[in-house]
Amino acid sequence: MLKVTGIETYYGKIKALKGINLEVEQGKIVTILGANGVGKTTTMKTIAGIIKPKKGTVEFLGEDVTGLRADQLVTKGISLVPEGRAILSSMTVIENLEMGAYHRSDKEVGKDIEEVMKHFPILKERKNQLGGTLSGGQQQMLAIARAILSRPKLLLLDEPSMGLAPLIVADIFKIIREIKDDGTTVLLVEQNAKQALKIADYGYVMETGKVIIQGKAEDLLVDPRIVEAYLGRRSS
Repeated sequence: MLKVTGIETYYGKIKALKGINLEVEQGKIVTILGANGVGKTTTMKTIAGIIKPKKGTVEFLGEDVTGLRADQLVTKGISLVPEGRAILSSMTVIENLEMGAYHRSDKEVGKDIEEVMKHFPILKERKNQLGGTLSGGQQQMLAIARAILSRPKLLLLDEPSMGLAPLIVADIFKIIREIKDDGTTVLLVEQNAKQALKIADYGYVMETGKVIIQGKAEDLLVDPRIVEAYLGRRSS
């Protein structure tokens, strides 16, 4: 479904990505792991069209989409839930969800909002509440739900569990599995390596703008290098 080849992305003269290669198969959850500042978010923003790479290609469903704008990629089926959620705090839950479907011209948006609220019943309870007054976990759920309203084929999730309480984190990962089971492919950036690898099919580990390890998630869970670096007591 997604093939990233030789991507090099810069911030000014700083080379943030140094030839990233990765693939995401349709119907799978793929996770990208690594410490802060290694280029995970830059990778996601490059795939999503927020940042343009200087070299390399991004292919989606067999089409070269390198350099397309984020809004163009949304219409093709790629939707990003950014780090920090970026909900519209002065708009209600319902209005946020409607914004997720801004590009759609079909008449099923209302039906899809009802469907997505089955995954997020708390949003149905708070549907007329302003986004900015929701808890952190509820805002993260709203950000994911809003992205689903765009009907993505590929959902990019950047640090969905950041700053959330353990019980809420468990809910978020349960929802991610449900999204996959509903037929949406997921590319996940996550600091909680153990949780990410438990739900993922495949994983990549980044270090200083490069992929240094990759493999099946079940293998990475027991890889001594991954266990020592990412699966200590903090991640349990």
